[in-house]
Amino acid sequence: MSRLFRAASAAAMLAASCTAAFGQTIDLPEVTVNPDQKAASDVPPIKEKFQLPQTSASVTAQQVEQTINIVDTEDAVKYLPSLFVRKRNYGDTQPVLATRTWGVNSSARSLVYADDLLLSALIANNNSIGAPRWGLVTPDEIERVDFLYGPFAAAYPGNSIGGVLLITTKMPEKFEASIKQTEALQTFSRYDTNGNYRTDQTNLSTGNKNENFSFLITGNYQNSYSQPLSWITTPGVPAKTTGLIPQLNKTGQVANVAGAGGLLHTEMTNLNGKFAWDITPWLQAKYMIGLWANDGDSSVQTYLRTLGGVPTFGGIAGFANSNYTINQQHLANAFTLKSDTGGLFDFDIALSRYDYLEDIQRSPYGVTSTGPFFTTNGKIARLDGTNWMNGDAKFIWRPNEAHEVSFGLHADRYYLNNPTYASTIWNSGPDATSKMYTDSIGATTTAALWGQDAWRFAPDFKLTLGGRLENWQATQGFNLATTANSAGTITRTTIQNQPEQDATRFSPKASLNWKPNEWQVTASFGQAYRFPTVTELYQIVQTGSVYAVPNPNLAPENALSEELAIERSFDGGKIRLSLFNEHVDDALIQQTAFLATYPVPVNYVTNVQAIRNTGIEIAASKKDVFIAGLEMFGSVTYVDSRILADPTWASATGTSVVGKHVPYVPDWRATIGATYTPDQYWAYTVAARYSGKQYSTLDNTDIIPNVYGAFNKFFVVDVKARYKFNEQASISLGIDNIGNESYTLFHPFPQRTFIADAKITF
Repeated sequence: MSRLFRAASAAAMLAASCTAAFGQTIDLPEVTVNPDQKAASDVPPIKEKFQLPQTSASVTAQQVEQTINIVDTEDAVKYLPSLFVRKRNYGDTQPVLATRTWGVNSSARSLVYADDLLLSALIANNNSIGAPRWGLVTPDEIERVDFLYGPFAAAYPGNSIGGVLLITTKMPEKFEASIKQTEALQTFSRYDTNGNYRTDQTNLSTGNKNENFSFLITGNYQNSYSQPLSWITTPGVPAKTTGLIPQLNKTGQVANVAGAGGLLHTEMTNLNGKFAWDITPWLQAKYMIGLWANDGDSSVQTYLRTLGGVPTFGGIAGFANSNYTINQQHLANAFTLKSDTGGLFDFDIALSRYDYLEDIQRSPYGVTSTGPFFTTNGKIARLDGTNWMNGDAKFIWRPNEAHEVSFGLHADRYYLNNPTYASTIWNSGPDATSKMYTDSIGATTTAALWGQDAWRFAPDFKLTLGGRLENWQATQGFNLATTANSAGTITRTTIQNQPEQDATRFSPKASLNWKPNEWQVTASFGQAYRFPTVTELYQIVQTGSVYAVPNPNLAPENALSEELAIERSFDGGKIRLSLFNEHVDDALIQQTAFLATYPVPVNYVTNVQAIRNTGIEIAASKKDVFIAGLEMFGSVTYVDSRILADPTWASATGTSVVGKHVPYVPDWRATIGATYTPDQYWAYTVAARYSGKQYSTLDNTDIIPNVYGAFNKFFVVDVKARYKFNEQASISLGIDNIGNESYTLFHPFPQRTFIADAKITF
């Protein structure tokens, strides 16, 4: 606790000094501030409507355009306090949101919404199919992004342990059309891989409003090439070869680098439509549809040469695991009916469904004993038929000025269908055969009731009390697993009908807010149960170069979260200090290990008996700092994450886990940035992000940095310049990672990248 106390003391002094500095009177030229825009930036609309008690952070479309080199939608959260998106490359289909108490590999511990469409894929809690479906929103659709910290609102399920990200999209008030072209070029150099990797993106949109009907149609096409996403390693030295690079893996074992994998070329297209009908001035119906398609081709590069100088794979199977093609088509539908009377009674009804229309990945089974060739036979992994549905009915009752009661119903269903077939010709032929290597089927359903009362019991005081009752079921669990020889011939098949599960939990919430003037103090408590996802229970599959092994007996994790937030608002800015603590029993934590029976990494999930995340966060922003037009923003977060108990831990090397850091949670995170807008045309931004040490193993034995599978600390600086010709045209030029930081977060991450875009609006 001494380190935490010192950090808290330092942060408190920093908060006081920042308040004093920001509160100084400085003579500046007169600046006109749009009050509507200022208000929009301060309080998220949904937080105001449902009286949500969480601490929040926001960014508007204007701020995104001025400060962020935005190519993909998830880039919009880049500088929000304590947040990090695990985005490995442009067009990445696996960018998971990390929050202040949970890192990557925790996709089901936060919620991401676009309007009322849930983008989070709660079918999984991983860095593959569990990533939010960011591609259903184009960057130009964004009106604002808000993040609500912690599980303190009864309106959201236990997956809000880390927080809730709300993307609000635009709807036109008159006819509009736009075209935007974005180009990016990354320079990358590591081991014997040196290259330039380009991304081209075209975005088109058109919309109109005619009396009570409005629509917006957007289309986005992206053609991208990534740096290597993996390294092909081997503990030995292939006979009669040269070119192998000596290396250790993250735990200090020999893992010599034989080549690069995951050199991914993707062509991604998404087409979205939103159609709104204002039935009355206070009642609106909206339908949203999104079609997302992705065609990818992952290739490899070998460093190995024969003694005669001819390229070879040296018989290393890892080359085959990183070589694949993927074809995907997904469809999302959502319908909402909302009232906004501001009177006695209001309601929101939202229904959504997400379908995997096509999802097929083809890869060779192995490599030939000589030469740089793959075997003819291979594997076909499919997710077609996987789907999920969500339904919410929310109601607001305002009986008097003192009370605002909200309550609602929720239901969801997630279904997994994931066979992997044996194919005689891996890159052609039928998409299914009579032989299966693996099969994974399963479903989860949740039904919930919730209620909350925001009670203004005295001037300047508001007490928010709530609770959520949830029933969760896991059914239809089925697994087929096989063993095969080195040629891919199946030698044994095991079939298992998995046990069903059923759990009912109640989660209380409480928050007390005191706002006497420009100061605001909020103390919050929330309990949250995060139920296992379908893939944690039932999926056995290979994703790229990583295998996943299921555990059908997982228990729900139980989180108790607290936060004390002190906030001071002043002219053109604010500063906030948050102290937070989270205790989790039966924490569901994914581990990656290199097992003797597998040639590639293996993922598995276990219940850890007890963990704790305690920390402090300070965030500040201020307009017109020292000179007119200079806005500064920043945040610092420290987390002391510890494993308190795990009696099931077994180690062949005698290591222990009690007292060790929780995997994937960095100790320090910081962001600082400045945007200078000298006039109505130009905007210049420089921003920096830092993330400290984190571990990926329960016993914290991964001590070798910047190797495949490791998690590095990093310091990255971005710059951007934007010129706005008028309301119809703008251009921008920026550089991400201008210092060319080389770092690894399991995968090699992008190095210096140049980004340019041009936009015309009609």
